[in-house]
Amino acid sequence: MSPLDFVLLTVMGGVGASLRYTVDAYLRARITHGFQWTTTIINASGSFVLGFLTGLTTVDLVSSNASIVIGTGLLGGYTTFSTASYETVQLIEKRRYGQAFVSGIVMLVLCVALAALGLWIGDSM
Repeated sequence: MSPLDFVLLTVMGGVGASLRYTVDAYLRARITHGFQWTTTIINASGSFVLGFLTGLTTVDLVSSNASIVIGTGLLGGYTTFSTASYETVQLIEKRRYGQAFVSGIVMLVLCVALAALGLWIGDSM
């Protein structure tokens, strides 16, 4: 990785975090019921895009350096699995065990499935 790639990685991480904040604020203003929809949508969309990007990289449509900058930088800044974990722990602390279990399972299964779908689509190009 060149020094320029490292700078781009850092900048893209900031862009991803800013994008996450913007999407989160937009969704929270429109989705007001209890389930962690905003975090789920952000992580699911990021997982799909990362899978797609990885697929494009495996068929040499995207360079490995670009994949690192976009995947680790932009999408690493955009997705927020630490927030998902924290929100699930908050549910447990509130003794909402069923909702915590469903939240954790939905996030895991949905994100893995969408990453696999993105990979399959990207790899098919």
